[in-house]
Amino acid sequence: MKFNFIILIALLIGFVACENQPQHINIFIAGDSTAQTQNPEKTVMRGWGQVFQSYFDTTVTVQNRAMGGRSTKTFISEERWQKILDDIQPNDYVIIQFGHNDASTRPERHASYPDYKQNLITMVNQAREKQANPILATSIVMRTFKGRSLVDDRLLGYPAITRQVADSLNVPMIDAYVKTRDMIIMMGDSASKSLYMWVEPGIDKNRPDGSQDDTHLQEPGAHAVAKIIAEEIKKQNLKDLADHVLIP
Repeated sequence: MKFNFIILIALLIGFVACENQPQHINIFIAGDSTAQTQNPEKTVMRGWGQVFQSYFDTTVTVQNRAMGGRSTKTFISEERWQKILDDIQPNDYVIIQFGHNDASTRPERHASYPDYKQNLITMVNQAREKQANPILATSIVMRTFKGRSLVDDRLLGYPAITRQVADSLNVPMIDAYVKTRDMIIMMGDSASKSLYMWVEPGIDKNRPDGSQDDTHLQEPGAHAVAKIIAEEIKKQNLKDLADHVLIP
């Protein structure tokens, strides 16, 4: 009888310990080349999703599914979104960030404003059907100065549509466009080049003649954007996630 009582106590202790253990959560990233994981042996380019893991403790795993050249249209048509739906589990998160390629004039990438809006709505609803937590994020700013002014507007109305969808569906939203725009304005033209793919000849294997790229990021830029997004997750106190953010 005493032996059975000891076993019962041990089982209860084990059950309570399991109950108190933090739940493991995955964060999936659906996006384009500004978030994509790049090969460090071939390029100094980095996506913010590539370094995002370093802003969370071990209870969170980042699953970076971002891919260069993809819009909401092609991410869905190539079934990259479906692969996320196949893998995502209840209570996981998925950050959805598009716009750069949706705004492209290339017909195979371009999504009209109505199509872009509907694609985001579809992604949000399908993630929720899997009992996961979608987060919408606007695109990072494209760094183009005229004098002291940041003037680039190649993203057109796509950030605004992202905000509208987030508001109408009551989805957490990270305004990476506004946050990165303000950061770049404060840094100024010259200093902000170090965040983007402004590199001299001979630095990058993929771009041996050098690069003056106002869209894609180097490692300092990737960390700057990843930190902005992690800070917003903390600030918005997102359930089961905010407490596991690590800000250096």
